[in-house]
Amino acid sequence: MTGFAELHEPATDTAAPPVLLLHGNAAASWMWAPQVEAFGDRLVVTPDLPGFGEHAGEVWPGLPEVADRVADRLAALGITTPVDVVGLSLGGIVALHLAARHPGLVRSLFVTGAMVTPLGSTVRATAKLQLLLWNAPWFWKAQAAAFRLPEDGRKTYVEHGLSVSRETARRVLADVTTGGVPDGLKHFTAPLLAVVGEREPRSTRRSLHAVRAAAPHAKVHVVPGMHHIWNVEDVALFNATMRHWLDGEVHPRLTGIP
Repeated sequence: MTGFAELHEPATDTAAPPVLLLHGNAAASWMWAPQVEAFGDRLVVTPDLPGFGEHAGEVWPGLPEVADRVADRLAALGITTPVDVVGLSLGGIVALHLAARHPGLVRSLFVTGAMVTPLGSTVRATAKLQLLLWNAPWFWKAQAAAFRLPEDGRKTYVEHGLSVSRETARRVLADVTTGGVPDGLKHFTAPLLAVVGEREPRSTRRSLHAVRAAAPHAKVHVVPGMHHIWNVEDVALFNATMRHWLDGEVHPRLTGIP
């Protein structure tokens, strides 16, 4: 839809592993533009998930199938070495399924705002209302404002939201509402960082405990002051957090949870 590239070559020769960025719901690969710009020293892969962006004409096939398609896409692009995976929101859930189903492909994992516990009644009711309003431009404008998106990115967000079919939205909601950490995650042993923004719903924070219960080695943290889509809310902090994690460290501004 937006013509945003899927493959972003590094500016110079590098032996560093590729980075795979998985976008959130009602967005597409374009949401990673600030990160692509900041990580020119890496090969960066930004696919559009089924039902979104260039694949808006497809229908969401379910989380396990999406994870398998991501793995197949990496192979089709000739990427055969393990990659560092970053996923936000829905992309974070897909990333967890990718790690569970294809652990050999994932060198490290950083997920933020990945909801893997069943949604509470209030959140479910809000989501159902969103489905009713799905094709209303004013709804997407209100969403953009609520997510604290920068002004220059709101037009793209609204246009893309209107391009996603209500059926895809319904299927994604059904997947997310059910919740659950993928079974195979207990066998995933590579580094795993799971975070939520401090200003995200409590149900999102509960998911951190679920991730750690499934993968006890996971590091779980809260990002002070941030909402859900903080890769554009505070680009500098997100990029620094991502850089620290790719270097094997947790950013010092993150707050651990007991």
